[in-house]
Amino acid sequence: MIKLPKNEGLNIIPFIDIMLVVLAMVLSISTFIASGKIKVDLPSASSAKPLESKDKITIIIDQNDIFYLNDNQISIDELNSKISITPKDTIVELKSDKEAKFDSFVKILDILKMNNHENFSIVTEKIQ
Repeated sequence: MIKLPKNEGLNIIPFIDIMLVVLAMVLSISTFIASGKIKVDLPSASSAKPLESKDKITIIIDQNDIFYLNDNQISIDELNSKISITPKDTIVELKSDKEAKFDSFVKILDILKMNNHENFSIVTEKIQ
């Protein structure tokens, strides 16, 4: 006669281990998403001054030469069309990562010059 093993219950320890790993992954990803900031390592300058203006837009170039307009990723062609419809008295803040190519920065300046938009500011960190 074949004996059936007694019902010992369900071993939930491996399930708990998996859930803890998934929880750790979700928490680490959610803190990155919640910050919502584009990481840019600005160059330093001793003459840096804070700029305050109500009408301004911000163009950011990250270390991978990706362009952002007011924290939204944008292509260079889309940026050109947005700048062309921006009023000339609006201040444009330029933030470029130290590791970004100078060519990307020159492209932005060229777009501003082609659209006769000369009201811009280059953002740097102040040397302490």
